[in-house]
Amino acid sequence: MNNNPAYFLHRMKSLYSFLLFALALLPLHAQKNHNFETAKALDIFNALYRDLDLYYVDTLDAEKTVGDAILYMLGNLDPYTEFYKEDRTDELRTLTTGKYAGIGSPIRYHKASDRCAFDGPYMGMPAHKAGVRSGDVILKVDGKDVGVCGKQSKGEYSNAVTQRLRGQAGTTFTLTVQRPGVAQPVSMRITRQKIVRPSVVFHTVLPDSTGYVLLESYTEDTARDLRAAIEQLKADGAQRLIFDLRGNGGGLMDQAVKVVNLFLPKNKLVLETKAKDPALNSRLKTTDEPLDTQMPMVVLVDYATASAAEITSGALQDYDRAVIIGRRTYGKGLVQAPRPLPYSTMLKVTTSKYYIPSGRCVQAYDFKHRGAAGQPMPLPACFANNFYTEAGRPVKDGGGIQPDIEVKLDSLPNLISYLSASDALFDYGALYCNTHKRLASAADFHLTDAEFEEFKQFMSKSDFTYDNQTKHALDRVRRLAAFEGYAQGAKAELDALEAKLTHHLTDDLQLWKKEVIELIESTIVSNAYGQRGAVEYQLRDDNDLRTALEVLHNPVRYKALLSKP
Repeated sequence: MNNNPAYFLHRMKSLYSFLLFALALLPLHAQKNHNFETAKALDIFNALYRDLDLYYVDTLDAEKTVGDAILYMLGNLDPYTEFYKEDRTDELRTLTTGKYAGIGSPIRYHKASDRCAFDGPYMGMPAHKAGVRSGDVILKVDGKDVGVCGKQSKGEYSNAVTQRLRGQAGTTFTLTVQRPGVAQPVSMRITRQKIVRPSVVFHTVLPDSTGYVLLESYTEDTARDLRAAIEQLKADGAQRLIFDLRGNGGGLMDQAVKVVNLFLPKNKLVLETKAKDPALNSRLKTTDEPLDTQMPMVVLVDYATASAAEITSGALQDYDRAVIIGRRTYGKGLVQAPRPLPYSTMLKVTTSKYYIPSGRCVQAYDFKHRGAAGQPMPLPACFANNFYTEAGRPVKDGGGIQPDIEVKLDSLPNLISYLSASDALFDYGALYCNTHKRLASAADFHLTDAEFEEFKQFMSKSDFTYDNQTKHALDRVRRLAAFEGYAQGAKAELDALEAKLTHHLTDDLQLWKKEVIELIESTIVSNAYGQRGAVEYQLRDDNDLRTALEVLHNPVRYKALLSKP
């Protein structure tokens, strides 16, 4: 044994160097193993499909078979990672830019005709200018029948009809529709143009000098359009602001940063992204001079406020710039990026999580660890971590943005949910607008009692049905009673209860008259005056708006809400 200290030191250095080398190899080994497993899996898949194609008794549809495999694979990930076939890549570009060439009207599947119908043409766009109305059923494009849905999926059929309506800007075609309340088909000439869906749907100055602006999405020009809207509101006398992000499902992340920048000074951190690939990590800060950092401000949010809209509301909350009012937001803390694939296909893939200024992530669901039925699991509230705003107010992560003031929604019957999505209400709204030449403004429109009775008659002749959850619950009680031997003894009571719980459409429409009338009125003004009309109608009786105004008109409370407790 060599007892030379120099030799001992040399051996220790050698051992240390070896350990460092071994540790460095561990990730490399893991990566090599991952690469091998990936190559192995792809080889197996290629060999499997090759043999199926060669030996399976029937000829395979390659696009459908592989497409189904892709959909199944992505179905085990989060719902935001999507594959876009060549004929759907325009859809992805529209989602991110808000721009496309077409006629400017959404469509929906219409069960009674087994076709598609127009659902609220955008005001000022080609469809609206040509005279297209909500409820018009699409028959022909340039004299060629678009056909019925038949055995196709509703989604595939609707996409096919959409592609027939879209085309190069400047091209003109003849559209033929069947209009509710009109016996003969109606034809019109429409010239396609570049359609830019506005992010700012509606803005106005309320009578009390409060500015109101509704932002629907985050596309390429959102921050620019919002700046212009707020500048106009201030020029018109707005002294405070209500910023409505309810129903805003988000969009471009960079636009969220620019929107926040309208209300915060330069060089403020808005969000940080963290990805598997360190090259995709980023820290995004405000870069421009703000539009206004002092105007009292409320942001309205709800369960459908997500993604970029959560970045905006969360950052404004973290910097104590605005009071957040409404309901907890959706909780989408994931970032997607488009990736080009062969043959003009695209992949929209989740690449990272984002963290807002306080350091919290708003992601509410765990897509990696799922429940027994395969459903994503909400992150338990008990695992939520505490964070703090710039002023020291406590906030939490793990489930969207919790508003500073929560406004509970009024409970609504099951009937309203089914009715709002029904073709019957859709048809009635279209028929009403087609048979009434003059309507009061959205702010002043009211359905008369006589018209409500006409609506009930209309519904009784329709094929509208709705589910009765209490009846389902009672059926479960009957089965349990039979299993436990109580069925015979409880039969009379259960029969009597069933009689009370069995719904009758006309009676239920009358029972929930106020709520039903509000739904009908909203549908009619939306058809007549577009999205702007729908918003004007909603603001007539809006608990969130009412709460926001109360806060803005109480400077002491407003300041207290934004201060450390």
